[in-house]
Order: sequence, then C-alpha cells, then structure tokens
Amino acid sequence: MNPTHYEPWQQVQHLRRELDRMFQPYNTVDDQSSVATCDWIPAVDIKEEKDRYVLHADIPGVDPKHIEIIAENGVLTIRGNRPGETRETRAGYSRVERPCGSFYRRFSLPDTADLAQIVARSANGVLEIGIPKLTHTLSRTIKVES
Repeated sequence: MNPTHYEPWQQVQHLRRELDRMFQPYNTVDDQSSVATCDWIPAVDIKEEKDRYVLHADIPGVDPKHIEIIAENGVLTIRGNRPGETRETRAGYSRVERPCGSFYRRFSLPDTADLAQIVARSANGVLEIGIPKLTHTLSRTIKVES
C-alpha cells in the first residue's frame, strides 16, 4: 500500500491566497510572508512588548544550524529546511501528514526595530526571535505657527 500524503490545510491556504489576490485592489496589506516556492509554512506568533518585539515560529524537527535569518531593509526573512522521509523509507506508512522540505517566511519590521541587536534561539521546536526597539525615536511634535 502506498502512503497517502495528506495536508488538510493546503487547500484552505490556497483558497485564502486566491481570495487575497482577488481583493488585492481593496487590500492595502501585501502579505509576502511566504512564497510559492516553499514546501511548508511554519505557524508564527508575533507579540509586542514594552522594549522589544518577539516572534515565535513552530519549526519542530529543524536543526538550528539549518535556519537562516536575515534582517535587511526593514524586512526579516526566515528560511530553512526540515528533512523528511524519502519514498524508499516511507515503506509501511499509511499516512504522511507532517510537511518536510524548505520553508520561507518574510515579515515587514516597524521603523522602531533595532536590526543590529536582533537575537534568536531555538528550544523544543520553537524558534524565538527577539527584536529590540530603538532606544530613541526620531519623531517629534511640530508646532504650527500662525
């Protein structure tokens, strides 16, 4: 019996992308956090704290040495690869649901993010990226004279 590769969320994600594309003229947010060339998309939570932003990505089974994180031009890019079973080693499997292969996510960073001080660590299959906020801001209130 050949294993069935089953990804229940793939169709939902495809429908969402198509709906987003259809309403693109009305939607000003262009979510480029994933691309069509990746094999799977890790789930991500982003939280703002007083002095930093924190991103948590679920990437179980990915060796931290095989994760690439790049911050440039206000964009944070996370990419990597999770090895999977080959056709030869899948003998005996009746179902294969866990995605494998390459992943890729991109996030626009706010102007207050300090790109030079970003830190990342991985524990228990969760990648945590800490993005400190700049200690000073360049904004100010301008008084209008009459």
